[in-house]
Amino acid sequence: MKQFQFIYQNPNQFRKEMVKIKQWRKSRVLFGTVFQIFSESLDKDLLTEVCQVIEQEMPSAVYMGCSSNGNILEGQVETEIVIICTIMEYPSTHMEIVQMPLTAETDISTVQALSAMIDERPWVKAVEMLVTIRGMSMTGFCQELEKLNPEIQIFGGGAFSSDMANAACVFSKAGEYSTNSVVFLLMGGEDLHITTMHVTGWKPLGKKFLVTRAEGSILYELDGKPAYDAYYKYLNINNDEHFFANTLEFPFFYEHNGMNILRAPVSSNNDGSLTMTSDIEENVVARMAYGDPWTILEHIRRSSEKIHQFQPDFIRVYSCAARRTFWGMDEISKETQPFQSIAPTSGFYTSGEFLRTNGYVNQHNVTLVVAAIREGEPMQDENSTEFEMYQEQFSGKVSMINRLATFIEAATEELEEANQKLEFMAVSDGLTQLYNRREIERRIKEKLNECNRHQNKNMCLIMMDIDNFKQVNDTYGHKEGDNVIIGLSTLLREGIKVHNPDASAGRWGGEEFMLLLEYPLDYAKKAAEHLRQDFEAIAFENGVGHRTVSVGVTEFIHGEDSDALCIRVDKALYEAKEAGKNRVVVL
Repeated sequence: MKQFQFIYQNPNQFRKEMVKIKQWRKSRVLFGTVFQIFSESLDKDLLTEVCQVIEQEMPSAVYMGCSSNGNILEGQVETEIVIICTIMEYPSTHMEIVQMPLTAETDISTVQALSAMIDERPWVKAVEMLVTIRGMSMTGFCQELEKLNPEIQIFGGGAFSSDMANAACVFSKAGEYSTNSVVFLLMGGEDLHITTMHVTGWKPLGKKFLVTRAEGSILYELDGKPAYDAYYKYLNINNDEHFFANTLEFPFFYEHNGMNILRAPVSSNNDGSLTMTSDIEENVVARMAYGDPWTILEHIRRSSEKIHQFQPDFIRVYSCAARRTFWGMDEISKETQPFQSIAPTSGFYTSGEFLRTNGYVNQHNVTLVVAAIREGEPMQDENSTEFEMYQEQFSGKVSMINRLATFIEAATEELEEANQKLEFMAVSDGLTQLYNRREIERRIKEKLNECNRHQNKNMCLIMMDIDNFKQVNDTYGHKEGDNVIIGLSTLLREGIKVHNPDASAGRWGGEEFMLLLEYPLDYAKKAAEHLRQDFEAIAFENGVGHRTVSVGVTEFIHGEDSDALCIRVDKALYEAKEAGKNRVVVL
């Protein structure tokens, strides 16, 4: 493949560029030409003018384009209209452009129509797409795309409009200037090779939020509060006409389809809910995220090395508008320029990025999607040099952001660790590190309520008391008495870890312990006997020797409350004591 990249200035200048392309074509046998046009301007007349020059000067060529938040030309950010001309050099390579309507009502049928076309074109290896997505949930669209042949790669970007009063647009030779369409470029052929990847570099910052209410693309609540509150409380972002622009750099970070996904809100609504560009599930844990320049460039380095080995003819980049905002005009090209050292690199800044990964078609936000494309096999050139990318230095805003992000991340980790310790201290017994009585009582009540709702649930209590414990304290001292208590608690903790991770053990008081099991009575009785024998086998130091426990066991009876259950297991323990100690009694 051969690619020409240039800036559109006016029709005359464009015609001169076309003359150069046609002269180059005359000296070769070629097999098709595709123009791609990316423009920050939404001026329909201007974009129509560009398309007319192509049709007049090269009527056999096809073209496609969209509005953008900035363009990428030879790896550098560019604010003028960018035109990329790609010429196929292998007869087996096919490229075909299709434009279809895309609305909330037509998203599924549009992909179904695309699927029918691909069925008739077995040569298709990849689908590149330009999409208008404003105000739409793209989940159904992406899920329908997943039904395409899993061998077909899918990638592309959402058209962007920096003028919030006007909708973004797409256009092509197969359609017209439209604010509700998708343009597909079908690519394939036995000599066409494509590899794709994505780069984020955004890190989660600060508090974890639980998505407690969400419906489709509307995120209503985080931690039971209006979702907008998180942006106002932690970032002081107001619910006004600037909300979209102010939140671009602060997407939510969560796991989706087995990978980390970034999601940015489109708007904040009057009820405090957020409209997202794609559906977000309930009961997922999300955190706000912010970009880390060194992490981004390290990901760029690793991606570039893989692409260098692939030896593409050209590279297409779809990068989120938020990344341009994050880096600023002075720094943004740092993440795209390295690709230009490998092959001609072009693209645009989007309102959303699309990529098929592990079978799933994900809509990304704040992400850089890369597609490397080549005709034929890679050249075996012994003189080719390895890809190199030098350590970058950052100035001004980016340097400050990196340091602030590092500080916030470290402070958040320390705070989370401190909170975890406080939470553990609030529910645990200081000496034994088992649950304290209040927590084990809470767990018993919680599990009992669950069992009363579901008759097939099992629940048993094991209560144990160290025999003749006062004698240990009086004869050997309280320190040795504590060692005996610690010995039993260690036995309980290790036994739970190995045999029953769902069990809960707590110190009931003094030398008494309670164990909650989700098993039938026969299992609980055997477990109690094993604990009794294992404790008796422990030889404590300093003359304390072997000690014993008395154990009571009982099973939950449907309909009873926690008081009745605890009274019965206490009675079983009492009977074990009265019967001579060091034994298990079941009631």
